[in-house]
Amino acid sequence: MNRVRTLIDQRLRSRLPEGGCFEVSAALAVATELSDLQYRPGDGRTHEYLSTLATLGLADASLARVVEPHLDAHAILRQAGVGPEITAIGADRGSTWGVYAAHAPGMGLTAIGDQHGWTLTGTKPWCSLAGQLSHAVITAEVAGRGQQAFAVRLDPEHVSVVPTRWVSRGLAGIPSGPIEVRELPAVPLGHPGWYVQRPGFAWGGIGVAAVWYGIALAFRERMVSRLAERAADPIALAQFGGVDEGMFSAATGLDHAAEAIDAGAADPMLLAQRVRATVARVCEHVMLTAGHLLGPGPLVGEEPYARRVADLGVYLRQHHGQRDLAHLGELAAAAAGYDHD
Repeated sequence: MNRVRTLIDQRLRSRLPEGGCFEVSAALAVATELSDLQYRPGDGRTHEYLSTLATLGLADASLARVVEPHLDAHAILRQAGVGPEITAIGADRGSTWGVYAAHAPGMGLTAIGDQHGWTLTGTKPWCSLAGQLSHAVITAEVAGRGQQAFAVRLDPEHVSVVPTRWVSRGLAGIPSGPIEVRELPAVPLGHPGWYVQRPGFAWGGIGVAAVWYGIALAFRERMVSRLAERAADPIALAQFGGVDEGMFSAATGLDHAAEAIDAGAADPMLLAQRVRATVARVCEHVMLTAGHLLGPGPLVGEEPYARRVADLGVYLRQHHGQRDLAHLGELAAAAAGYDHD
């Protein structure tokens, strides 16, 4: 997407890391500008939304990791039909958003509502950039009713970021650890269960897959440059042919998803699991094949390439391998009319 590429070039390209620290503030500036374009899934512009995320992944994985949840949060707020009440938590056009819906043993948030409104208390895991964002969509347990989504301001008076040792080289500029929350004012979004039941939950998962695809495009580009540098090599061409075939299937899946979402796909979760499985498999193949074709040189001598390998390795773990394939099998079998009971 030319408009997104231009924005990246104008606002961020000169500040993408070549060896230093990733500038989160610059990425957040891109996030707020992109949210003004209002590319959201399900609004008839899903193709633009997915193309935007792929373009971000192609530019820089950490950039995409900052922007994707910000755009997802805007989509969630729209799906929830949030109105003027959002101003109660100080949200405005310049707010920067995260989405915190992960779970971990021994950690959890409790939501308590009374005549004065809602507050959240407890511990939430995997809260990326919690110390640098202004707001978040976050899930918490409502007693006897299950998980519910809320919009909150990450007010330091109520939110403490738990120090975390991030040992991975992947996405090293995007700290993601627990937060401790104490009576944090919150605006409810939908009803208990709405967050995962809405079609947008599946759409958001497809958006993450579009980022993976964009990162893999960068590996493809690096392979093209290597092929142009050397005489024709049948083995290298076969390797690249396998990559091209895979990228075509991933792109086709994403294009199909965009059309299906805007057409009101009947089973958004089945669609999401199919697309995510396809894109994850292709991206792992592309990263492995790039290593075979390029050899060790770029991995040890090109910081952007080495960082991209580490970033994608971490990012792809948002797909849970065989566990997600089992979920896909269950959904596909049900759609085919198979009753395993």
